[in-house]
Amino acid sequence: MIQELTNIDSWRYVNSNCNPADNLTRDHKSHDIVPLKEECEGKKAELGETESEIQQMIQKRRVKIQEIKRSVELSREDAEREIADSVRVFTALMQAVERGQAELIDMIEENFPSLSAPPHTKNWTEVRVHRSSYVGSVRRAVEDIFSKEIKKLCADLELKRVQQYEVDVTLDPNTAHPTLILSDDGKQVKHGDIWENLPDNPERFSVRVFVTGKQSFSSGTFYYEVQVEEKTDWDLGVARESINRKGKVTASPRNGYWTIWLRNNNGYEANASPPVRLSLKSQPQKVGVFVDYEEGLVSFYDVDAAALIYSYSGCSFTEKLYPVLCPCVNDGGKNSAPLIISPVSHAD
Repeated sequence: MIQELTNIDSWRYVNSNCNPADNLTRDHKSHDIVPLKEECEGKKAELGETESEIQQMIQKRRVKIQEIKRSVELSREDAEREIADSVRVFTALMQAVERGQAELIDMIEENFPSLSAPPHTKNWTEVRVHRSSYVGSVRRAVEDIFSKEIKKLCADLELKRVQQYEVDVTLDPNTAHPTLILSDDGKQVKHGDIWENLPDNPERFSVRVFVTGKQSFSSGTFYYEVQVEEKTDWDLGVARESINRKGKVTASPRNGYWTIWLRNNNGYEANASPPVRLSLKSQPQKVGVFVDYEEGLVSFYDVDAAALIYSYSGCSFTEKLYPVLCPCVNDGGKNSAPLIISPVSHAD
């Protein structure tokens, strides 16, 4: 009896495990769980990616907001500067007009005929008083005032504007010709007669007594000033990175140089093609060099006179530009003074 019950239980167990319907139900349950889990994991990953994208968008927007705020701030500063400059210009013009008016009145009064000392004669029939003609005096005085003052004021403003783009230039000893002597701070260079035993690295000038700055520029605007006082000969400007530093190459835009020079203490020249002789009213003691990379502009200024010396325009820059200086040979001590890169002195 006990054995029969055992057999019956065993049969029921076997049959319960072998029921196709039961197995099919369990298989479906198992199949349903796996795709659901995968779907949840996929949704979770998708949500994670979406959250990351949202965070990136938020960060980009924050950066953009900061850029906009900075642009607004710069625009406000530019507007304030324009207002200050306009006040300064018109104040100077009004003062010039007042001076011109006073000078014109003095001139007219000095030429006005006076009868305080009548002629010593009894016959006054031949005495005549010739009327002075002042036609055009006011016009000429005003034209003279405005011509001179506007030129001077515009020159001052132009120099002031370009000086805003001052960069800190230091000379690179690895590019200096072996006869050049650089100061420890990299701000001065002069010719030393003695050929130093230096490595002939690719960037070093081996023929021309040149040296470049450490800093290069491939966009935007920059400006630097060089003191040329007590020099009889010098070259300065900018040069592209790929210039030939080993040969005696003419310094011209065609060869990658945009420079001006002084020779024999009185001959100024822009090294264009062909060279341009420069007629300057005074000898510059400090020369400013301004570059607008995108505009293709290189301009040189007499800093003390606030006068434009020369401009290369319409240039096509496609590679890095470096400040380049040449103190020239010292000529037995006549040209021994150094070229000095000096900080801009901002006037109030």
